[in-house]
Amino acid sequence: MSRIPQTMPAVAYRKSLPVDDAESLVDVTLPVPQPGRRDLLVQVEAVAVNPVDYKVRQNNDPGGEPKVLGWDAAGTVVAVGDEVTSFQVGDEVFYAGALDRPGANSRYHAVDERLVGHKPASLSFAEAAALPLTSLTAWEGLFEHLGLHTGALQQSGTLLVTAAAGGVGAMVSQLARALTSLTVIGTASRPETVEFARRMGAAHLVDHRKPLAPQVREVAPDGIDFVFGTTATDSNLPAYADLVKPFGQIVAIDDFGSVEIGLLKSKSIAFHWEFMFTRSLHQTADQAEQGRILDQVARLTDAGILTTTATTDLGTVNAEHLREAHRILESGKAIGKITMTGF
Repeated sequence: MSRIPQTMPAVAYRKSLPVDDAESLVDVTLPVPQPGRRDLLVQVEAVAVNPVDYKVRQNNDPGGEPKVLGWDAAGTVVAVGDEVTSFQVGDEVFYAGALDRPGANSRYHAVDERLVGHKPASLSFAEAAALPLTSLTAWEGLFEHLGLHTGALQQSGTLLVTAAAGGVGAMVSQLARALTSLTVIGTASRPETVEFARRMGAAHLVDHRKPLAPQVREVAPDGIDFVFGTTATDSNLPAYADLVKPFGQIVAIDDFGSVEIGLLKSKSIAFHWEFMFTRSLHQTADQAEQGRILDQVARLTDAGILTTTATTDLGTVNAEHLREAHRILESGKAIGKITMTGF
């Protein structure tokens, strides 16, 4: 392993600016972080971009100090903290990290080992970097909040997934198809997103630009059992109240203000939040569950059961390419995951 330098290239922002502004994301040189007791120091080989990246950039002004974004990465461990037990120098890893620590858009990155998985051997670094945040979100939403079963294919019923061609929606569809007996109904609005969502596991597609309830009723006349809401949950809630069967469940990941939750009462429909960063933000006792989930995702990927959702690699990690990635995500027209490889 080569000697670790004292400084490194990174991409940061110093002020919340529109993505078309050249200063919205800038190339910087920063000190290489020192790993804490339970940290890995990772030489980052590839990153992926998520909506959380541009939402933080837009809404959290760092007041002139460089703030590094990026919560999907794959790379090689180059140093470990004194209390690390699950990894060693040379291991190839992938992870989403923690929202309250510097992001991974840097050549070196320090991350708590409990949040890290061993990279799928069958994937490139870029293909692996596309998976962590979305697979953790999908897994926690499906198997922790909705209480679905992962092993015996014993959970039947119907699952509605909004924006099924997005990063999370595509992973939800894959996991539901591979590990449950649920019928997946996805939403998509363009021929290319319909095709991608179908490839990822959606058995039926409806257009989210049109009223949902009539379209879903054509596929599932008796209603649906579960909803995984990735977008427009507030505006879709009346349709969910109509479609979801008594004692059904909804899990949502998107950002919105208030909703008329009382619409769900008469059917005793349960509503869950899924936020992948809850464990790390609140230092829960079970943080290591995220590392275990990622290792399971890696095993399923290497077995050919899951596939990467990486669709576009923009080249090296730099400010210009990250601005383009943010622009695409902000347009709402991204399919799968956008990645960048190398520095």
